[in-house]
Amino acid sequence: MDLRGHAMTPPGQVRIIGGRLRGSKLTVPTLPGLRPTPQRLRQTLFDWLAPVIEGARVLDAFAGSGALGIEALSRGARAAVFLERDRTQAQAIAADLARLHQDGGEVRCADALRVLAAPATEKFDIAFMDPPFESGLWSEAARLLDANGWLADSAWVYVEAGGAGAWTVPAHWRIHRQRDAGAVRGTLFRVDALRA
Repeated sequence: MDLRGHAMTPPGQVRIIGGRLRGSKLTVPTLPGLRPTPQRLRQTLFDWLAPVIEGARVLDAFAGSGALGIEALSRGARAAVFLERDRTQAQAIAADLARLHQDGGEVRCADALRVLAAPATEKFDIAFMDPPFESGLWSEAARLLDANGWLADSAWVYVEAGGAGAWTVPAHWRIHRQRDAGAVRGTLFRVDALRA
């Protein structure tokens, strides 16, 4: 597990860095491929999202530690859905949400690609996509997220990948901001309301 960027936090924990829950610790079990977003990159991401996070519906696909979705709730998102296929980690996210009294969070123990492959049952204003780097799932996840109607008009999608990773997104997704933090690249896309 890569916890670089969390120098002040013991291994196995991630801290919420802003909003109502600032300073709260999230439990992070040691699982293969689990790599929480580096703290400085998470701060940058939520600086980018500050104008649109209030009242947003958020999807945290490949949720892992749940830090992105819980950070969004802390900063005023109306609701967050967490997709996490590992039962132990899904239970840890649910426990953190309960302990932090976050009624707007819903954890689904499910494979994100299988969920996204189905027609959308709801639409999200912001989606976080941070699958394990070795999985190569970005392009397919982006295609399904877009094609099956999971995104609201003019949605925002954050993709986290290895800096050298090659992946594609739908043509009407425009890069809004991008930042590298060590071996990690974070890219925030704006989804054009008028799809190509």
